[in-house]
Amino acid sequence: MYGSPLTTHSRKILMLGSGELGKEVVLEAQRLGVETIAVDRYANAPAMQVAHRSYVTDMLDGDAIRRIIEDERPDLIVPEIEAIATATLVELENEGHRVIPTARAARLTMDREGIRRLAAETLGIPTAPYRFAESLEELRESAEALGYPCVIKPIMSSSGKGQSVCRSEAELESCWNYAMEGGRTKKPRIIVEGFVTFQSEITLLTIRSVSGTSYCAPIGHVQKDGDYIESWQPHEMTEEHICEAEAIALKITEELGGYGLYGVELFITDNGVLFSEVSPRPHDTGMVTMATQDLSEFALHVRAILGFTIPTIRLLTPGASHTLKADRESTDFRIGGLEEAMSVPNTQIRVFGKPETKVGRRMAVALSTGPDAESARETARIAAEALSIEYNSK
Repeated sequence: MYGSPLTTHSRKILMLGSGELGKEVVLEAQRLGVETIAVDRYANAPAMQVAHRSYVTDMLDGDAIRRIIEDERPDLIVPEIEAIATATLVELENEGHRVIPTARAARLTMDREGIRRLAAETLGIPTAPYRFAESLEELRESAEALGYPCVIKPIMSSSGKGQSVCRSEAELESCWNYAMEGGRTKKPRIIVEGFVTFQSEITLLTIRSVSGTSYCAPIGHVQKDGDYIESWQPHEMTEEHICEAEAIALKITEELGGYGLYGVELFITDNGVLFSEVSPRPHDTGMVTMATQDLSEFALHVRAILGFTIPTIRLLTPGASHTLKADRESTDFRIGGLEEAMSVPNTQIRVFGKPETKVGRRMAVALSTGPDAESARETARIAAEALSIEYNSK
């Protein structure tokens, strides 16, 4: 039982990260009468535009994050991005603050080394072969051991920044430089993965709540440079692969603990299911659930973290999402083609409201439904291609 927002007895959620995913979490929380505070490193981020209050600060500055949290005294601290001062979150949790799902989960999943070692070395979950490197020479040794092509990723980055496929020794230096540019840590350390030949890659949205662990129908997706372009639900899988995927998701999320929604990324191969990554928050590929399910991933996340039961998750219709991305940096632009895109049958458009474009930055998404996932993908693609970003020259 709690009071209305902005009153003495209100229940508060503080979002650390205020992008398009955080915006949907804020909206779902407000539907249940929760007071919301949005924090991010830049002004007018999407979630800030709908939250009750907002703050702009360096998300890696632990002292600044602590000051905001101590001033606001939220009931729940909800990370929405990886690049946060997670050591401070661990301290705050030890002092009695509640971090979603846990501060340990936020810390481990912030860097690829922590979560990969936990999955493969501690839990024995199957993954692609991997090594770590802190110099170009170590990268060369790792690539030779794993073979070409190999996948190179910064230990910490977001939205696929800094990720690349290295196909030969001649590309090593450029891949190393790209990883250094895309990483969100000053430490020059990367993960090198053996290239996996897979049938498909999926996201299995896994929800931990007072009701136990539940799963959404598998979501297929296409990525480019580590960032998703389109997703669809359901993704067709064998019963055997579904069981393997759920077993892996259960094992990793039970270890990470807490309540909330996890996005577990997996490779489906001829030899079984391999673990790739996990996000302890709603997943970008899961935006499709706003069109396909009775409860979106955002509604499920909010219900779980507030301690409510999760009923049966119903897939109402096949559907797909397709993104609109920017190709340059600008603060003077407009989103065009909305009328044409929204005239596409069985389609919704979400414009995120970001104040600045950057190369590869998602600015909007088309959500479409259809009689099957493939037709929904085609509809979403048509709608997304009707959208445009019009840059104003100066």
